[in-house]
Amino acid sequence: MRIARFSIDGNVAFGAIEGDKQDELVLDIIKGIPFADYELSGTKVPVSKVRLLPPVLPNKVVAFGRNYAEHAKELGHEVPDAPFAFFKPSTSVIGPGDEIQYPSFSEEVHHEAELAVVIGRMCREVPRERVKDVIFGYTCANDVTARDVQRREKQWARAKGFDSSCPLGPWVETDLDASDLTIQLTVNGQQRQLGRTSEMIHSVEDLIVNISEAMTLLPGDVILTGTPAGVGPLNVGDEVAVTIEGIGTLTNKVVKRG
Repeated sequence: MRIARFSIDGNVAFGAIEGDKQDELVLDIIKGIPFADYELSGTKVPVSKVRLLPPVLPNKVVAFGRNYAEHAKELGHEVPDAPFAFFKPSTSVIGPGDEIQYPSFSEEVHHEAELAVVIGRMCREVPRERVKDVIFGYTCANDVTARDVQRREKQWARAKGFDSSCPLGPWVETDLDASDLTIQLTVNGQQRQLGRTSEMIHSVEDLIVNISEAMTLLPGDVILTGTPAGVGPLNVGDEVAVTIEGIGTLTNKVVKRG
């Protein structure tokens, strides 16, 4: 099932997306929230009549770096022996169609296409055999990074945590085997990144076991699983699109921060 979060006439709701053709998609509005018991209302609205929002508003975004060997190599980094985590704040999250605001303190902003895991229930110290039970679904993400700031400051809070640096969407796919999916990113229609989730050094299960050893995960929290090789610059005016097999396409435009 594809679950979207959207606004219409000033109201925000969740809905289940029906249909296959982009121009014919409709939302069946959900009664309640999808992280608890809910039912479909039967009230339907065309996706073309709503504004799609970030599919979740996470309490935290836990991201993992250098989880694809070729990406680590292209930046001149060693592949870490264990998962390497950092955080992006909730204020970095934007949705499909929202603008990536080029930060004033950077001159080298890069795209990073990633599979994002959405947590479905409160959990801690999750055993490997129970990981699937705590996953609500998957969505597309772009771990937008101020690369020059990352190099200069040696830590990643500002480089990866600035406002609008975490586009998510367009919706959450709840019924998906994420072990071997194609991840593609284009800028202005030209392919920049192409990889498969099977190339991850540490699997989704590895990542959730690792981070839940340290902290409680809450419904709606997001785990970013790393990016394949091919990262590169974004410029004001660019349109960047992340497409993941079985999920869909997340598109955002880069603008100058006003």
